[in-house]
Amino acid sequence: MTTQIQRGKRLRELHESPQTFLMPNAWDPGSACMLAAGGFECLATTSAGIAYSLGQPDYEGCVSRSQMMERIHLIAAAVDLPVSADLEAGFGAAPQDVAETIRLAIEAGVVGGNIEDLSGDPQTPLFDIGLSAERIRAAREAADRSGIPFTLTARTDCYLAGVPSPFAEAVRRANLFREMGADCLFVPGIKDAETIAALAREVDGPINAVMGLTGSAFTVSQLSTLGVRRISIGGSLARSALGLIRRAAQEMREHGSFSFAEQQIPDAELCRFFASFHKGDA
Repeated sequence: MTTQIQRGKRLRELHESPQTFLMPNAWDPGSACMLAAGGFECLATTSAGIAYSLGQPDYEGCVSRSQMMERIHLIAAAVDLPVSADLEAGFGAAPQDVAETIRLAIEAGVVGGNIEDLSGDPQTPLFDIGLSAERIRAAREAADRSGIPFTLTARTDCYLAGVPSPFAEAVRRANLFREMGADCLFVPGIKDAETIAALAREVDGPINAVMGLTGSAFTVSQLSTLGVRRISIGGSLARSALGLIRRAAQEMREHGSFSFAEQQIPDAELCRFFASFHKGDA
């Protein structure tokens, strides 16, 4: 069993290496164990997937910070891998709120986390750039006080928020967040190769790209060529699992048949997997 400090160092090494790596997102201990057994070097949580599993929409405030931390703890404790937490906008606008969220996330067992700049206000969808920078600074300082090597990802939602000149604003914010102590930068909503490559050139730090969304069909190799350091999948795997449930429900209701069961993993195999996984044999 590795210590949290060892896991933190490993996640930091992955970001500092020139090698592109894939960090898939889990939403509960079971999905985390399955992904860990797939041979990945690190995992992330997905706030969207966690919300869906709790029967909630992926909207800010629908899942409380305490609920999110409880699930993050269960995921981090289930695997012997570095885990980075999706911490949304930090569960509060003020820098001190963000700092407390980072403290709680580290206490929950993770060694990385992302903070986004979405404000939740439709009139001004992004936090003011000055406040956004102070929020990242506060996150960095809280992480450093913990003594745990913590990989901080700063996310800016310029494209999703529809701000004017989203590329220029994303680069401006990402580079400022890097100066404030972010280790990785994340700009969701970009779907074309040219813009991804330009972002990798203009941002002074490792960038994350999210795959698994409709219209994003790049491979790991292609993204590596474009300059992406880290690849995540957000809530796409959780949504795919829920898609299977919806199709199965429709089949049972409309046709009275159960062909969905052909895709299942047998009970005995799953029991053996989870039993051996927790013994370290998976």
